[in-house]
Amino acid sequence: MGQLLAVDYGKKRCGIAYTDDLQLIASGLTTVETPTLLDFLKKYVSENSVEGLVVGLPTDLRGVASEIESDIRTFISVFEKEFPGIPVYRLDERFTSKMASMYISQSGKSRKERQKKELIDKVSATLILQNYLEQR
Repeated sequence: MGQLLAVDYGKKRCGIAYTDDLQLIASGLTTVETPTLLDFLKKYVSENSVEGLVVGLPTDLRGVASEIESDIRTFISVFEKEFPGIPVYRLDERFTSKMASMYISQSGKSRKERQKKELIDKVSATLILQNYLEQR
């Protein structure tokens, strides 16, 4: 068995999370600038056994896709061409950023650390991946 990766895709940067090889626990990995996301994934996949990619599906309360969804679909299309053997899964990511902020505020980190957007993105990716693991 190999790892699963998750991406919390954003216009400026993306949070990345991964699982252990048994796919039991999701952990935050890093945050990368969106223009470098594919290069990061190429390097990561070449060094690790990755069995799937989970990408957040941003929707509003009515289930309508947000404006970034077209960028995400473009990214997924490029990813699938680059890695045809790695399936891509989508998961509703409503409230993950709010939940990430809540968990971070309860973590005991300093106010300055809690306000770092990169940390929120990484924790959001972790929540997306953990939710995926629990739902499958």
